[in-house]
Amino acid sequence: MELLKRISQPNDIKQFEEEEWELLADEIRTFLLNHISKTGGHLASNLGCVELTIALHLVLNFPKDKIIWDVGHQSYTHKILTGRQDGFCSLRQLDGMSGFPKRVESETDVFETGHSSTSISAAIGMAKAHELQGVKSTIVAVIGDGSFTGGLAYEALNNLARLKSSCMIVLNDNEMSIDENVGGMSSYLTKIRVGQVYNDVKSGVEKGLMNIPGIGEGIAKVVKRGKDSIKGLLVPGMFFEDLGITYIGPIDGHDMNQLVDTFESAIKLNRPVVVHVKTKKGKGYRYAERYPKYFHGVTPFDLDTGKPLKQKTKMTNTDVFGRKLLALGEEYPELVAITAAMASGTGLEKFANVYPKRFFDVGIAEQHAVTFAAGLASEGMIPVVAVYSSFLQRAYDQILHDVCLQNLHVIFAIDRSGLVGEDGATHQGIFDTAYLAQIPNMTILAPKNRYELTKAMEFAVKYNGPIAVKYSRGDAFYGLKDQLEPIEHGKSEMLFEGKQVALVAVGNMVEVATKAYDVLLGKGMDITLVNARFIKPLDEDLLVDLAKKHHTVITLEEHVFQGGFGQAVSAFYMNSGIKEVNVVNLAIDDKFVEHGSVFALREKLGIDADSIVKVIEEQMRAI
Repeated sequence: MELLKRISQPNDIKQFEEEEWELLADEIRTFLLNHISKTGGHLASNLGCVELTIALHLVLNFPKDKIIWDVGHQSYTHKILTGRQDGFCSLRQLDGMSGFPKRVESETDVFETGHSSTSISAAIGMAKAHELQGVKSTIVAVIGDGSFTGGLAYEALNNLARLKSSCMIVLNDNEMSIDENVGGMSSYLTKIRVGQVYNDVKSGVEKGLMNIPGIGEGIAKVVKRGKDSIKGLLVPGMFFEDLGITYIGPIDGHDMNQLVDTFESAIKLNRPVVVHVKTKKGKGYRYAERYPKYFHGVTPFDLDTGKPLKQKTKMTNTDVFGRKLLALGEEYPELVAITAAMASGTGLEKFANVYPKRFFDVGIAEQHAVTFAAGLASEGMIPVVAVYSSFLQRAYDQILHDVCLQNLHVIFAIDRSGLVGEDGATHQGIFDTAYLAQIPNMTILAPKNRYELTKAMEFAVKYNGPIAVKYSRGDAFYGLKDQLEPIEHGKSEMLFEGKQVALVAVGNMVEVATKAYDVLLGKGMDITLVNARFIKPLDEDLLVDLAKKHHTVITLEEHVFQGGFGQAVSAFYMNSGIKEVNVVNLAIDDKFVEHGSVFALREKLGIDADSIVKVIEEQMRAI
């Protein structure tokens, strides 16, 4: 790692000689593999854009110039080149370095990203701000081809064509998002890439013209300069050029000399430019090259074998959902499944294989996914939209306007609800209750374990109206198998009936609550434990009964307090004039939650089993 020792701050890379660039790329890949194999993180995408990042750092000057990394999980090389190598020892750990751009980490992290398709909009805003301020700088948006399935990218391109701001968009084309890309833009880019037809024909025509005695060279130059030249005839649609945005490419994303020359030329144009760069996801590590989907985001793994150090022993909630949906698909021929480029992440792959005509991957387009589902539901189908909690919030208006307003039977299978851990603030699923519970006609179910999740899906399919079933990331909870009362709309489940203090837990927090319950029982404190089951509607009858029999009611959820279950319970007691019960809400304060393991985050936020025990002991002493 001799070359990396020479990088301690932004722009240090400019000291390197041209013959050192490839050696530096090799060192960076070795560095990334050594560290990510220990900490986990996003591997394949970062291995694929090493040369691309080096080239950008060679032609840009920080902090005057700016890079916005779309999604942001491919910014590891950028962090290395800005002097943050030491931070990789604590990558994605509590109080350690984020796996995404963070403005508090470095002035070269200019915009925080975690969701796709945002970079071009942000870049245009920065470019326009600098124009208005009289600041001369280069603004670059690095966006993957997968992110081009998101509608926000097209809205931004449309605006960029109108504003004409100087902005370079680097289209990092590795033919993948997390799953394989789908849709029109993917097909369009494939036509440009395939066989290098355009480049080969262009080269042949230019050589032919040059051979015409006397006039050939002049004609070739005119054709090369002309906007409607050979490229205009051979590139399908000329999508970017037709918008008034200069298109360059595709170029080899691993040829640094070509990258540097192209970026320098594009910047000099001083107008909107798209540079189409072709890269290989996972480059330099054979397992990641062969299985880029698996190595998109990894836990610690063995470098020699590519296998995770901790083998999977239990089914995850995602697995449970996927298996149940497959079974329901056989029972209900009108059942269809929809994903936004996350078939594997949401457990829909088996359903897709068995029922390909009833499976729809719409790309990174959550808004479209929801309204598409509404259209299906309006004509008698039962659509299941399987999506991560933090991504579903992108489709809030469609949930409200297109589904709930019309009271359509759309099932939202909300994966990663609650704390997701190492991906940090942009991915924590701690706002879904707040943005869903406020909408009329919406029903929200939060199953306590794997068995209740299957029953919740059965209930959701038979239900008539918008319904959300939310469940957490990670291993499914196998406990409380024998306590599984039939699901009745709006009714909670009494798990253990005690006295004085009632603990009402939501979804995955039931597992944590049972640990606290066992500790308290061992100390001779017999409390009541309730599985909330339904977040909306509230089980008001049960809440009234709990107030009559208990001194204190404690709510527990892995969600922000504002707009959450606990706030709804407190509001119910207040509005009902029930003053004789003390209400305590255990939830997440009004803040964004950064990265770290779920265990460490719960402890820090005061919603782990030990914290719950302390709160209940205090309430018992106050009685």
